[in-house]
Amino acid sequence: MNKNYKTMCGIAFGTMMVLASSIMPASAQAPISNPLSLTPPVGLPVIPIFEGAYENEDGSVSFSFGYLNRNTSEPITVPLGQSNRIEPAQFDGQQPTYFETSRHTGVFTVTVPASMRDDDVWWHIKTGSHSELKVPGRRGRMGYTLDKTPRPSGSLAPLVSFTAGGPTGQNPMGMTAQNALSVKAGVPVTLTVHTTDPSVRDPADPRNEKPIPLRVSWHKHQGPGEVTYQQHPSSEDPEPLSELQIRRGVSLPGPDQTVLTPGQGVANVIATFSEPGDYLMRTMVDNWDATDSTEADQCCWTNVYQKVTVTP
Repeated sequence: MNKNYKTMCGIAFGTMMVLASSIMPASAQAPISNPLSLTPPVGLPVIPIFEGAYENEDGSVSFSFGYLNRNTSEPITVPLGQSNRIEPAQFDGQQPTYFETSRHTGVFTVTVPASMRDDDVWWHIKTGSHSELKVPGRRGRMGYTLDKTPRPSGSLAPLVSFTAGGPTGQNPMGMTAQNALSVKAGVPVTLTVHTTDPSVRDPADPRNEKPIPLRVSWHKHQGPGEVTYQQHPSSEDPEPLSELQIRRGVSLPGPDQTVLTPGQGVANVIATFSEPGDYLMRTMVDNWDATDSTEADQCCWTNVYQKVTVTP
């Protein structure tokens, strides 16, 4: 290798390092995990994602949406309004305003009546000074057709309710609690769901010798302040992760999660809301420890939502 080539490579590498440091926002405090990366962990837009469409029995269609928050070190808030809206406006309001870091699949759906099944539904997001991003929800393309049928090993989305014997939600469409909770800012409150896994799996398969656990996680979907979580005394201690779980990226539950090893039961978490205002909480229940159930397969989880009014 000649000396001129080595000199050119050295100059190019130095230029890359200068560029990488120059585009880092001055406010960023967290270090970049890869020093050669040109992508900073903050200051990036939230990307809306269309997951696909569910055909419902009554002829209506449910469009499933998720998002990617590329800011790896900070969640982003985009209030409802011109910078975070659904069009047509009659479907506006169910989308999140609080975007956790990384990729989140199927966090809400928009259901359109049969008379509008061939119309597009657009989700618009404008993050800070970035250009507006938008994505259409639409049917008609095979690659975006979703279904609620059992997966190869029998997995189905869990059944979830807010009270024992109460109305039940299933799949990403889930349901919203009929009554709003009323709590005081700074005062811990217990959030509860009842759930069971309706999946029918082959008992002769050794992978099904034990029930598939259900994971329950709570998320702030909308709201003005912070929500902090504490593990409820009823939460069971999780078992150590298997090698398969580690390879699949499964992690031990944090304070905002709990696991129901029998595949059914009552899940609780203690939540504290920092500020008064109207909140919408999303509880997600999944059975992703099953061999045929992952978010990448668009199965099998259920969203349920609960309005919370927080007073001073």
